[in-house]
Amino acid sequence: MLESLLAFGGLVLLRDSVEWEGRSLLKALTKKSALRGEQVHILGCEVSEEEFREGFDSDVNRRLVYHDLFRDPLNWSKTGDAPPGGPLEALRALCRRTVPGPVTIAVDSLSWLLLRFPCIAVCQSLHALSQQDSGRGDSSPREPVRVLGLLHEELHGPGPLGALSSLAQTEVTLSGTMGQASAHILYRRPQQRPARQTQWFAILPDFSLDLQGGPPPESQPHPDPHTPPADPTTHLTFNLHLSKKEREAKDSLTLPFHFSSEKQQALLCPGPAQATSRIFYEPDAYDDLDQEDPDDDLDV
Repeated sequence: MLESLLAFGGLVLLRDSVEWEGRSLLKALTKKSALRGEQVHILGCEVSEEEFREGFDSDVNRRLVYHDLFRDPLNWSKTGDAPPGGPLEALRALCRRTVPGPVTIAVDSLSWLLLRFPCIAVCQSLHALSQQDSGRGDSSPREPVRVLGLLHEELHGPGPLGALSSLAQTEVTLSGTMGQASAHILYRRPQQRPARQTQWFAILPDFSLDLQGGPPPESQPHPDPHTPPADPTTHLTFNLHLSKKEREAKDSLTLPFHFSSEKQQALLCPGPAQATSRIFYEPDAYDDLDQEDPDDDLDV
């Protein structure tokens, strides 16, 4: 189920497409993490902070820590808002945090990073981020870090997609039918076989998840019992039916490969003219009849 995406740490890859966008699901999971009392960091690269926060109530927005890389990703204005190393340095800065407690980091989006930085650098930063634990400074259990990464898979080749897929503990591929979205979820857990599951869902206006059982059956009009069914052979260019005369002619026709009783009797009891047979041969003037030198006529 989609709620189980927030039960474990590591990288959760949200793969969307042109037909089914994934930012709404990213915001829904972000809201759920914030309401669970987790620390939620947003690495915003693709849309503005105002657009990302739109739809959240004040309680959720107050819990979000937004890292704005949309306005000035390379810090050209020298305002100090963006880290000197760009978005990847912002990822590494999140890895070096010391605040205890469970943490969720939403990256919007990984495609923006892959189009501007080497794939290996992005993967190394994500690996360091997802493997980081939030320490408490004592002997208490360390909380895992969860990374929600939005990926527009149609923008990338098989190489980057395969590299990110190998890093992800959970992959969510969005699709749907008849206007209803579905999530095909692949779970990877240590020392366990990968598990697959499909969940139908809808995103409410306040970015809450509405889990559903499946797509509604396609509505079809009920046929009128008084209306005769249409004949599918009406407009064909050939005839599928035979008339009475055509059927009689077909039945009386003897097929050439049919082994009739007349043919059988003719083969078993040959007539007088078929008792013996002879071959008459008259040699030609150029025929070679010398048995000792059969190649005499070749002039070799």
